[in-house]
Amino acid sequence: MASEEQCSVPPRWRSISLTHVEFPAGDLTGQVLAYTSLLPIAILVGFVTLIMFKRELHTISFFGGLVLNEGVNWLLKHILREPRPCEGAHAALTTEYGMPSSHSQFIWFFVVYFFLFLYLRMHQTNNARCVELLWRHILSITLLGVALSVSYSRVYLLYHTWSQVFYGAVAGCIIGIVWFFFTQEVLTPLFPKIAAWPISEFFLVRDTSLIPNILWFEYTVTRSEARNRQRKLGTKLQ
Repeated sequence: MASEEQCSVPPRWRSISLTHVEFPAGDLTGQVLAYTSLLPIAILVGFVTLIMFKRELHTISFFGGLVLNEGVNWLLKHILREPRPCEGAHAALTTEYGMPSSHSQFIWFFVVYFFLFLYLRMHQTNNARCVELLWRHILSITLLGVALSVSYSRVYLLYHTWSQVFYGAVAGCIIGIVWFFFTQEVLTPLFPKIAAWPISEFFLVRDTSLIPNILWFEYTVTRSEARNRQRKLGTKLQ
Protein backbone atom coordinates (compact mmCIF):
# COMPACT_ATOMS: atom_id res chain seq x y z
CA MET A 1 0.00 0.00 0.00
CA ALA A 2 1.04 3.58 -0.65
CA SER A 3 2.06 5.67 2.32
CA GLU A 4 0.27 8.88 3.26
CA GLU A 5 3.17 10.89 1.82
CA GLN A 6 2.82 9.17 -1.54
CA CYS A 7 -0.93 9.77 -1.57
CA SER A 8 -0.70 13.50 -0.91
CA VAL A 9 -2.47 15.21 -3.81
CA PRO A 10 -0.39 17.74 -5.80
CA PRO A 11 -1.90 21.21 -6.19
CA ARG A 12 -2.53 20.64 -9.92
CA TRP A 13 -2.40 17.70 -12.30
CA ARG A 14 -1.53 17.97 -15.98
CA SER A 15 -2.34 15.31 -18.57
CA ILE A 16 -0.46 14.31 -21.70
CA SER A 17 -3.19 15.43 -24.06
CA LEU A 18 -1.62 14.19 -27.31
CA THR A 19 -4.09 11.30 -27.49
CA HIS A 20 -6.68 12.70 -25.07
CA VAL A 21 -9.98 13.13 -26.94
CA GLU A 22 -13.30 13.70 -25.16
CA PHE A 23 -16.76 12.90 -26.51
CA PRO A 24 -20.29 13.20 -25.07
CA ALA A 25 -21.16 10.28 -22.78
CA GLY A 26 -23.54 7.85 -24.47
CA ASP A 27 -22.99 9.37 -27.92
CA LEU A 28 -21.94 6.54 -30.27
CA THR A 29 -21.32 8.92 -33.18
CA GLY A 30 -19.14 11.07 -30.96
CA GLN A 31 -17.19 8.02 -29.81
CA VAL A 32 -16.54 6.89 -33.40
CA LEU A 33 -15.47 10.41 -34.38
CA ALA A 34 -13.21 10.60 -31.32
CA TYR A 35 -11.34 7.53 -32.54
CA THR A 36 -11.34 8.99 -36.06
CA SER A 37 -9.65 12.15 -34.81
CA LEU A 38 -6.77 9.99 -33.55
CA LEU A 39 -5.86 8.96 -37.11
CA PRO A 40 -3.08 11.59 -37.39
CA ILE A 41 -1.33 9.90 -34.45
CA ALA A 42 -1.65 6.52 -36.20
CA ILE A 43 -0.21 8.04 -39.39
CA LEU A 44 2.80 9.39 -37.49
CA VAL A 45 3.42 5.99 -35.89
CA GLY A 46 3.13 4.40 -39.33
CA PHE A 47 5.68 6.83 -40.76
CA VAL A 48 8.20 6.15 -38.01
CA THR A 49 7.76 2.40 -38.54
CA LEU A 50 8.11 2.76 -42.31
CA ILE A 51 11.26 4.86 -41.98
CA MET A 52 12.81 2.39 -39.56
CA PHE A 53 12.23 -0.58 -41.88
CA LYS A 54 12.50 1.04 -45.35
CA ARG A 55 14.94 3.94 -44.73
CA GLU A 56 13.96 5.52 -48.03
CA LEU A 57 14.77 9.18 -48.66
CA HIS A 58 11.44 10.17 -50.19
CA THR A 59 9.59 8.72 -47.20
CA ILE A 60 11.91 10.63 -44.87
CA SER A 61 11.22 13.81 -46.86
CA PHE A 62 7.46 13.19 -46.65
CA PHE A 63 7.75 12.82 -42.87
CA GLY A 64 9.89 15.98 -42.71
CA GLY A 65 7.10 17.84 -44.51
CA LEU A 66 4.59 16.66 -41.92
CA VAL A 67 6.84 17.93 -39.13
CA LEU A 68 7.28 21.27 -40.92
CA ASN A 69 3.51 21.48 -41.40
CA GLU A 70 2.98 21.02 -37.65
CA GLY A 71 5.54 23.73 -36.94
CA VAL A 72 3.72 26.16 -39.26
CA ASN A 73 0.43 25.32 -37.52
CA TRP A 74 1.91 26.05 -34.08
CA LEU A 75 3.25 29.37 -35.38
CA LEU A 76 -0.08 30.37 -36.95
CA LYS A 77 -1.99 29.52 -33.77
CA HIS A 78 0.25 31.71 -31.65
CA ILE A 79 0.10 34.57 -34.16
CA LEU A 80 -3.67 34.54 -34.68
CA ARG A 81 -4.55 33.55 -31.07
CA GLU A 82 -8.16 32.75 -31.92
CA PRO A 83 -9.81 30.82 -29.05
CA ARG A 84 -11.53 27.48 -29.45
CA PRO A 85 -15.34 27.30 -29.40
CA CYS A 86 -17.22 26.60 -26.15
CA GLU A 87 -14.38 27.58 -23.81
CA GLY A 88 -14.10 25.17 -20.89
CA ALA A 89 -15.85 22.32 -22.73
CA HIS A 90 -12.67 20.23 -22.67
CA ALA A 91 -10.34 19.80 -19.73
CA ALA A 92 -7.14 18.74 -21.52
CA LEU A 93 -5.90 20.72 -24.52
CA THR A 94 -2.40 21.12 -25.98
CA THR A 95 -3.15 24.79 -26.62
CA GLU A 96 -6.03 27.15 -25.94
CA TYR A 97 -5.92 28.49 -29.51
CA GLY A 98 -7.91 26.92 -32.32
CA MET A 99 -7.05 28.78 -35.54
CA PRO A 100 -6.17 26.86 -37.64
CA SER A 101 -7.07 23.30 -36.66
CA SER A 102 -3.90 21.20 -36.42
CA HIS A 103 -5.78 17.95 -37.08
CA SER A 104 -7.36 19.38 -40.22
CA GLN A 105 -4.08 20.88 -41.43
CA PHE A 106 -2.22 17.62 -40.78
CA ILE A 107 -4.67 15.30 -42.50
CA TRP A 108 -5.11 17.53 -45.57
CA PHE A 109 -1.34 17.90 -45.97
CA PHE A 110 -1.03 14.12 -45.84
CA VAL A 111 -3.89 13.47 -48.28
CA VAL A 112 -2.91 16.12 -50.85
CA TYR A 113 0.75 15.04 -50.79
CA PHE A 114 -0.32 11.40 -51.16
CA PHE A 115 -2.60 12.30 -54.10
CA LEU A 116 0.29 14.01 -55.90
CA PHE A 117 2.63 11.13 -55.13
CA LEU A 118 0.10 8.59 -56.35
CA TYR A 119 -0.74 10.28 -59.65
CA LEU A 120 2.48 12.14 -60.51
CA ARG A 121 5.32 10.22 -58.86
CA MET A 122 3.97 6.75 -59.77
CA HIS A 123 2.65 7.50 -63.26
CA GLN A 124 5.53 6.04 -65.30
CA THR A 125 4.63 2.37 -65.18
CA ASN A 126 4.75 -0.29 -67.84
CA ASN A 127 1.69 -2.04 -66.45
CA ALA A 128 -0.70 0.89 -65.98
CA ARG A 129 -3.72 -1.28 -66.60
CA CYS A 130 -7.30 -0.63 -65.58
CA VAL A 131 -6.88 -2.61 -62.37
CA GLU A 132 -3.94 -0.44 -61.25
CA LEU A 133 -5.79 2.76 -62.08
CA LEU A 134 -8.86 1.44 -60.24
CA TRP A 135 -7.02 0.81 -56.97
CA ARG A 136 -5.47 4.27 -57.17
CA HIS A 137 -8.91 5.84 -57.54
CA ILE A 138 -10.36 3.71 -54.72
CA LEU A 139 -7.45 4.63 -52.44
CA SER A 140 -7.85 8.32 -53.32
CA ILE A 141 -11.58 8.29 -52.55
CA THR A 142 -10.90 6.47 -49.27
CA LEU A 143 -8.28 9.03 -48.24
CA LEU A 144 -10.63 11.87 -49.15
CA GLY A 145 -13.28 10.32 -46.91
CA VAL A 146 -10.75 10.00 -44.08
CA ALA A 147 -9.76 13.67 -44.40
CA LEU A 148 -13.39 14.81 -44.36
CA SER A 149 -14.16 12.58 -41.36
CA VAL A 150 -11.21 13.85 -39.32
CA SER A 151 -12.12 17.45 -40.15
CA TYR A 152 -15.78 16.96 -39.25
CA SER A 153 -14.86 15.21 -35.99
CA ARG A 154 -13.10 18.33 -34.72
CA VAL A 155 -16.26 20.42 -35.19
CA TYR A 156 -18.65 17.76 -33.87
CA LEU A 157 -16.58 17.29 -30.71
CA LEU A 158 -16.43 21.08 -30.14
CA TYR A 159 -12.67 21.36 -30.48
CA HIS A 160 -12.87 23.78 -33.43
CA THR A 161 -15.24 25.96 -35.42
CA TRP A 162 -15.96 25.36 -39.11
CA SER A 163 -13.73 28.29 -40.08
CA GLN A 164 -10.81 26.92 -38.03
CA VAL A 165 -11.16 23.53 -39.71
CA PHE A 166 -11.56 25.10 -43.17
CA TYR A 167 -8.48 27.31 -42.90
CA GLY A 168 -6.53 24.39 -41.45
CA ALA A 169 -7.45 22.37 -44.53
CA VAL A 170 -6.44 25.24 -46.83
CA ALA A 171 -3.08 25.63 -45.07
CA GLY A 172 -2.45 21.87 -45.17
CA CYS A 173 -3.28 21.67 -48.89
CA ILE A 174 -1.01 24.61 -49.77
CA ILE A 175 1.93 23.36 -47.72
CA GLY A 176 1.41 19.83 -49.08
CA ILE A 177 1.55 21.02 -52.70
CA VAL A 178 4.56 23.26 -52.09
CA TRP A 179 6.46 20.56 -50.20
CA PHE A 180 5.74 17.91 -52.85
CA PHE A 181 7.13 20.02 -55.68
CA PHE A 182 10.03 21.17 -53.51
CA THR A 183 10.85 17.52 -52.86
CA GLN A 184 10.49 16.62 -56.53
CA GLU A 185 12.40 19.55 -58.03
CA VAL A 186 14.98 20.40 -55.35
CA LEU A 187 15.52 17.43 -53.05
CA THR A 188 15.09 14.48 -55.44
CA PRO A 189 18.12 15.43 -57.61
CA LEU A 190 20.18 15.48 -54.39
CA PHE A 191 18.98 12.07 -53.17
CA PRO A 192 21.64 10.01 -55.06
CA LYS A 193 24.40 12.11 -53.46
CA ILE A 194 22.81 11.87 -50.02
CA ALA A 195 22.40 8.09 -50.38
CA ALA A 196 26.13 7.85 -51.21
CA TRP A 197 27.23 9.57 -47.98
CA PRO A 198 29.10 7.22 -45.62
CA ILE A 199 26.58 7.85 -42.84
CA SER A 200 23.71 6.99 -45.23
CA GLU A 201 25.44 3.76 -46.23
CA PHE A 202 26.05 2.93 -42.58
CA PHE A 203 22.35 3.32 -41.73
CA LEU A 204 21.30 1.65 -45.03
CA VAL A 205 19.48 4.76 -46.24
CA ARG A 206 18.48 4.35 -49.88
CA ASP A 207 17.18 6.32 -52.83
CA THR A 208 14.38 4.85 -54.98
CA SER A 209 13.46 8.05 -56.82
CA LEU A 210 14.38 6.58 -60.24
CA ILE A 211 12.05 3.60 -59.73
CA PRO A 212 8.57 4.69 -60.92
CA ASN A 213 6.56 2.01 -59.09
CA ILE A 214 8.45 0.94 -55.99
CA LEU A 215 5.66 -1.42 -54.89
CA TRP A 216 5.83 -3.41 -58.13
CA PHE A 217 9.63 -3.30 -58.15
CA GLU A 218 9.95 -4.67 -54.61
CA TYR A 219 7.36 -7.35 -55.35
CA THR A 220 9.13 -8.63 -58.49
CA VAL A 221 12.62 -8.47 -56.96
CA THR A 222 11.52 -10.23 -53.78
CA ARG A 223 9.65 -12.91 -55.71
CA SER A 224 12.63 -13.50 -58.02
CA GLU A 225 15.08 -13.71 -55.11
CA ALA A 226 12.80 -16.09 -53.18
CA ARG A 227 12.54 -18.40 -56.19
CA ASN A 228 16.32 -18.38 -56.70
CA ARG A 229 16.94 -19.26 -53.06
CA GLN A 230 14.29 -21.96 -53.19
CA ARG A 231 15.97 -23.53 -56.23
CA LYS A 232 19.40 -23.40 -54.53
CA LEU A 233 17.94 -24.97 -51.39
CA GLY A 234 16.33 -27.72 -53.44
CA THR A 235 19.62 -28.44 -55.21
CA LYS A 236 21.45 -28.78 -51.87
CA LEU A 237 18.88 -31.18 -50.51
CA GLN A 238 19.17 -33.52 -53.51
